[in-house]
Amino acid sequence: MRKTFSEELIRLAENDPRVLLLTGDHGYSLFDNFRKKHPRQYINAGIAEQNMVGVAAGLARTGFKPFVYGLSSFIPIRVIEQIKIDVAYDNLPVVFIGDGAGFVYSHLGASHQSTEDISCIRSIPEISIYSPSDRFEVISCMRRAYEIKSPVYLRIGKSDRGDVHKDVPELDCGLINVMHGKSNDYALIATGSMVRTAIDIASNDYPINMSVWSAPIIKPISYKHVISICNKSKAIIVLEEHSKYGGLGSVIAEIASQYSPIRILRVAVDDKFSNKCGTYDYLLKEHLLDYQSVRNSIQKFISRI
Repeated sequence: MRKTFSEELIRLAENDPRVLLLTGDHGYSLFDNFRKKHPRQYINAGIAEQNMVGVAAGLARTGFKPFVYGLSSFIPIRVIEQIKIDVAYDNLPVVFIGDGAGFVYSHLGASHQSTEDISCIRSIPEISIYSPSDRFEVISCMRRAYEIKSPVYLRIGKSDRGDVHKDVPELDCGLINVMHGKSNDYALIATGSMVRTAIDIASNDYPINMSVWSAPIIKPISYKHVISICNKSKAIIVLEEHSKYGGLGSVIAEIASQYSPIRILRVAVDDKFSNKCGTYDYLLKEHLLDYQSVRNSIQKFISRI
């Protein structure tokens, strides 16, 4: 997904000289081609992320379209105040890219593991949140972020789990049906890296009819679409590589509780830090987000309905 993000950013910069890339001393190899092709549209702001957001806000005020890149533990977490006051308060068209969301930077410990970024950004007015599941959704999210006239946070997980789509999808409705069940008994709604897990569970290892929906747009999400899925389903299962507080599961539960009450299982990160460092797969298992743990959670949930 990172490669696709870089390629799409180059394409946008080629067609629009107002597109600028700002980075906080990150992503050197990722942006080699961008720097070679568009050196005047590239700014390394150094290890000064708060200042970088202020610079991006100033550039946006003068007509530029800044894309601000960093690890998600720094963009947006380290710069929440600057995003709120410098950018969102004046509804400026700045795109924030948080790379390596979730547990991707597993060996670097809690300082680089970002499982709270969605919940931190959600409560700030005016800013949208995108969370693509594969390279095709990255393209759709990048194009949408470029076109809208307000701030965007684009969350990218560095670990590619394989393609979910065969082509670039439309994002008009927010939720994308990536797998049709024979009936609508259970709906799996997932975002980012967990969409692949949801598809694998529904298609290969579970003898119950399930549909799978990808949620590349978390804010603003289509209330009408969420309500429609709730009305057609026996229960909802939400999967995300993010804290269970304030993420996609909270979004779905908030809408359902008000408009279409339904049983909901939230498969997400519990209220705790990682106990140990290790591989990405190890941390998914520790936090019960690996395939088998997710399957076990779903089995237990369905057995109680």
